[in-house]
Amino acid sequence: MKIGVVFPQTEYGTDPAAIRDYAQTAENLGFSHILAYDHVLGANPDRPGGWGGPYTYQSPFHEPFVVFSFMAAVTGTIGFITGILILPQRETVLVAKQAATFDVLSNGRFRLGVGLGWNPVEYEALNQDFHRRGRRIEEQITLLRRLWTEPLVTFHGRWHTIPDAGLNPLPVQRPIPIWFGGHADAVLRRVAHLGDGWLPNYRTAADAQPSLEKLDFYLAQAGRSRAGIGLEARIPYGEGNPDDWNRLIAGWQAVGATHLSLNTMGRGFDTPTAHLAALRTFAQAVPHNL
Repeated sequence: MKIGVVFPQTEYGTDPAAIRDYAQTAENLGFSHILAYDHVLGANPDRPGGWGGPYTYQSPFHEPFVVFSFMAAVTGTIGFITGILILPQRETVLVAKQAATFDVLSNGRFRLGVGLGWNPVEYEALNQDFHRRGRRIEEQITLLRRLWTEPLVTFHGRWHTIPDAGLNPLPVQRPIPIWFGGHADAVLRRVAHLGDGWLPNYRTAADAQPSLEKLDFYLAQAGRSRAGIGLEARIPYGEGNPDDWNRLIAGWQAVGATHLSLNTMGRGFDTPTAHLAALRTFAQAVPHNL
């Protein structure tokens, strides 16, 4: 099982040198990958109608493809995954181009994690339909894979038309792996039929068990099994207790997790130095897992 880290961008700041240090420290400590969240805009909680989301316009988010490109340029082996990119609010062909370019420049170190998102303000600002995002994402996945594997694509769908055109360069990975985030039944069906992996957001493997059982059922319907897909959970830094970490790791290993990501956010670490110290503490406590 591979263990990576969640880039704590809402708490980490914008100093390029500190972001470089984060990527290089994670790689040097033996972490396998860096996961980053995606939000293009944050809403004003004092806007007409109010706002109840977990993030606002005061929550800093780096654009994933840009920050990953910066990190890839200062590292050599560590991988990258969006966790998740809100795909239906973006233009599909542009995402295909960005992902292909990043995969080439990182030498195939990329997994594309996608999901529907929850923020209607973002969808409106990006000129996309919040209420049709579930139906649109399935066509997007089909189109992405064709664009990443075929030099010329002719496509006529409900939301996309491509008149005999293609990407150049194509990615190193053909196609780039696509992982889904989310827990709804519709998401689990998409994982079973379309996904290379699943990114659950449960605290423990026991919490995820009902969804894992549903996923196994949908995989069987699709003629697949869990052995053919990846499973990546997140584990919280918590109180910094190695016994807690090892218990969580063992639980996820028991249900077949292929990847984990350590999340140091939400613990009061208010400087880049504090987040880096947390990574070192974890790596020293569970070196057999890195």
